Amino acid sequence: MKDETVCIADIYVPAKRRKTLNAERVEELAEDILEAGQISPIWVRQGDKRLVLVEGLHRLEALKVLGEGSIVANFVQAGKN
Repeated sequence: MKDETVCIADIYVPAKRRKTLNAERVEELAEDILEAGQISPIWVRQGDKRLVLVEGLHRLEALKVLGEGSIVANFVQAGKN
């Protein structure tokens, strides 16, 4: 897979995935990202006119907390979870 930089605002997070959000984990990751940068890309798939988050909710939210506008992502096929 090839890493690509995508706009955070273009990523849709499904409601089922949002329910798994842990605010403490987001804060920990935000601190780690400040020190070392984003090490692992998130996974997204191309949905109908938008990108859909497959994996990496806490990394996505940590970058939002840090005020970032973009994130490194890998594109996966729709059936892959």
